[in-house]
Amino acid sequence: MLQNIREKFTGWIAISILALIGVTFIFVGGANFAFIGSNYAAKVDDVEIGLGQFEAAYRDELQRNPTYAQLPEDIRLQLRENILEGLIQQRVVDNYLSEAGYQMSDEQITAMIQRVPEFQVDGKFDMETYRMLLAQNGYEPSDFERAQRVSLRRDQLQRAIRGSALMSPAAYRRYLNLAAEQRIVRLAALDPDVAAAEMTVTDEMITEYYDFNPTLYQLPESADVEYVEIQRSDVAESVVITEEELIEYYEFNQDRYQQDEQRQASHILILFGDDEAAAEAKAADLVGRIAAGESFEELAREYSEDGGTSDQGGNLGTLTRTQLPGDLGGAIFSMSEGAVEGPVKSDFGFHVVRLDKILESGPLPLDQVRAELTAELQDQKAESLFLELERKLSDALFDAQDINSLAEAVGIEVKTAVGFTREGGEPLGENVSVADAIFDEAVLSGQQMSELIEIDANRTAVFAVTKHSPATRQALEDVRDEVTATLKAQQAEQLIAGRADEMLAALEAGADFAEAAAAVGAAAEEPVLMSRSMQGADQLVSVAVFTAVKPAQDKPTLGSTRNDAGGYTVYSIESVVPGRPEALPVEQRDQGKQQLTDQVGIAEYVAFVQALRANAEIIINEDALAAPDLL
Repeated sequence: MLQNIREKFTGWIAISILALIGVTFIFVGGANFAFIGSNYAAKVDDVEIGLGQFEAAYRDELQRNPTYAQLPEDIRLQLRENILEGLIQQRVVDNYLSEAGYQMSDEQITAMIQRVPEFQVDGKFDMETYRMLLAQNGYEPSDFERAQRVSLRRDQLQRAIRGSALMSPAAYRRYLNLAAEQRIVRLAALDPDVAAAEMTVTDEMITEYYDFNPTLYQLPESADVEYVEIQRSDVAESVVITEEELIEYYEFNQDRYQQDEQRQASHILILFGDDEAAAEAKAADLVGRIAAGESFEELAREYSEDGGTSDQGGNLGTLTRTQLPGDLGGAIFSMSEGAVEGPVKSDFGFHVVRLDKILESGPLPLDQVRAELTAELQDQKAESLFLELERKLSDALFDAQDINSLAEAVGIEVKTAVGFTREGGEPLGENVSVADAIFDEAVLSGQQMSELIEIDANRTAVFAVTKHSPATRQALEDVRDEVTATLKAQQAEQLIAGRADEMLAALEAGADFAEAAAAVGAAAEEPVLMSRSMQGADQLVSVAVFTAVKPAQDKPTLGSTRNDAGGYTVYSIESVVPGRPEALPVEQRDQGKQQLTDQVGIAEYVAFVQALRANAEIIINEDALAAPDLL
């Protein structure tokens, strides 16, 4: 089957399909480093992880998360270590699978591919779509299938381990008891905004903070840019498809639009009822009456028990072989035109059938596929024109003296982007390739224009920098209000933290909760019965309350915590109401059990991979990790 797919498929792939090749990494610890000076990133039991594979994985991660490129070098090094660790774990798993004899058959791979919605047309797998989608994204069917085989083997192992996980009854009971537990709590919140309003900040404090934090309040390095850009959408608007082109394209692609052989037929249905033999005899009698010259249509109107067709003289309309149940389809598609047969048994009863007309297989009419073909032709012509314009822009770049002469040579306008930083800027967005091109030393200095840069799959541009603004610190007067707000917030944070401690100390000394709250400017709430799933509850407070120890019989549990509003909440847990698992909705109980079982399964799989890694001989190329970024 796979061979058939390879032989018959061609085309363009949606980006979403690439997710089928992705694999989740489980980071389980560090690595043993050894300088090896070799052309690979790591070796796992003598199986190499190539430098190219490692750098490609790293580049992909930076492309997915452009902000990573701006991270400090030590953090990017950790990112490189994590990515390589993920590749190592993939390799130890793959080595185990090979040794254990895990195999995915061609039939399994084929079935998986055929279930992918992107490869389907009208709910059915379409070979042409498959090859077209793959080709557009640079994949050969054999490469894609190989990647799926590897991925499915890993999934098979994961499912086997996770599927064997068991949740003990005792653990499940503990979960239910905790989930249903409630606590009677008193709360008092300290508002940071109220505290901040009480704060005073002097000019001396502002100046001292500004001087002490020289890296704050920085205006990032930026560049004003002129650029010429070609967009596929602009090209597509100019595409015109003539009727002659459409007819030629239709005739060339007729084999893609074949309709199945069809039949126009009529029937008379006699349901089984309580006496199957009697139903069959009745159908046979009708066959004889039709043979004797009676009207099929009149007999269908009088005797057919198919309420949907009897009024139309038994007309079933136009049918394909797959639309009919076994014996009925076999009969209709083996009859000669005008013939009458029966009784034909189906799951419903006995049929008397007449074949009215044979419609041979052949291409669908042009009008039926016009819209689809027109869209395809428009895409193809737009792609051709876009590539032609790209070549023209590339050729003109060699001779152009500046961005204006380049634009004139190609016949497009010059656009501008002001204040573009290494993290991006409108209208160009966040794009590592664009940022690298603009902040290239030669381009940034104005000595030359950039090369052709692919902004995305549908946009290509050339950039020239007109103004470079190095990173500078904002003047104190420009950020005075911001510094003032920061200092007040810091003072307020210290103040309410101290007041929370003051209130806790008073409560420990036996003070009344409401009086202690009032003394520090907090509003005490009435006791509330809290549950873990309480709607509208402050999440930080809820976590603190339900992770705190249970109160003693004669003494509440006291504590304070940051709250969701950025302030502090003092709490007093008065008592605990034991959980009643039977009070939980059945759905919640079942969901909890499944979640716990899944957690156990994940933990067991992680432990399994850890064990594989611990028993593997792993050599890591330290130089590969420390290599400078390629982006």
